[in-house]
Amino acid sequence: MLLVTLFTPAPYGDLTRIGRLSDAEFGWQAAPPIVTKAYIKGVPLDQADVLVVGDSFSMTLRWQSRLVKEGYKVATIYWGQTGPLCKDFTPWIRRAGFKGKLVVVESVERLLGDRLKGGSTCTTMSKEPVVKTVPFLEPLEAVPGFELNWSAKLTTGLITYTNMRKVRKLSGDALFGDETWVRPVPDGCSYFSHKLCEKALFFFEDTDNPPLKPEAVEQMKAFDKAQSDLKFVWMVIPDKTTVYVDTQHAAPFVAAFKTADLGPDLFSFAADERARVRDFYFPNDTHLSMHGQLVVGDRMLQAVRQVLAPPAPRPP
Repeated sequence: MLLVTLFTPAPYGDLTRIGRLSDAEFGWQAAPPIVTKAYIKGVPLDQADVLVVGDSFSMTLRWQSRLVKEGYKVATIYWGQTGPLCKDFTPWIRRAGFKGKLVVVESVERLLGDRLKGGSTCTTMSKEPVVKTVPFLEPLEAVPGFELNWSAKLTTGLITYTNMRKVRKLSGDALFGDETWVRPVPDGCSYFSHKLCEKALFFFEDTDNPPLKPEAVEQMKAFDKAQSDLKFVWMVIPDKTTVYVDTQHAAPFVAAFKTADLGPDLFSFAADERARVRDFYFPNDTHLSMHGQLVVGDRMLQAVRQVLAPPAPRPP
């Protein structure tokens, strides 16, 4: 068991780690784009003209780098630090020093319903905003090289080996580690770069949570209306399962969102980009890859420009 574990690569994707599956088969192979370090930065809240309220999809500051490159000053805070957005959001963020006009509210699909529900019933923001000017998380810039896996439990290698034997024989869906689905994906090798690309990994919560409903759009509209001093762009990132497998999972919500003009339709956008951008989402993770982050960042730059005029050019 020790030898098998030592030679089992340490997982570098959340879904391979949770499911005890091999990144030798499910790890991405396409080299990610490298972003100029000067664009991977935030600013203090009192200097920002764009505020991002985001989750783990915003923690690397990669999609925001497309805004920074064009001269926008961006500050990012996170749902995990703020809690739901309550009725006093505008005076709360003004007291903290934000002088800008635009707030981008980013949420992954599976968590938005609960976040909106919490916000619709609370009146007072209970925490102070904390702004980091550097990434909360730094992404890998290359496939990790081989190292002996000394930090894993003794049984890890054997469990991973046994799970992968099952995976290779699968013709349908199977759940590993209670939260990682292995599912066949038609044309998967055109979408993903990993070796076992006819199958892909998906997060259990994508389909365990109830789908978003049109009522969520009404809650977003009501929140915007109550915050008349600020402009909002809602950035709803579809779940990986919605993009590649269950494309109609949130169809009624998407239809209502499109007509409400609350932000860009990233559901239709992702459906187009998944075939154009290989590894739009990581094969071994539930998040957008760095390829996907930058493409989404370009789309968000368009959305921001529709609301907020581009900054004056910087002097050479």
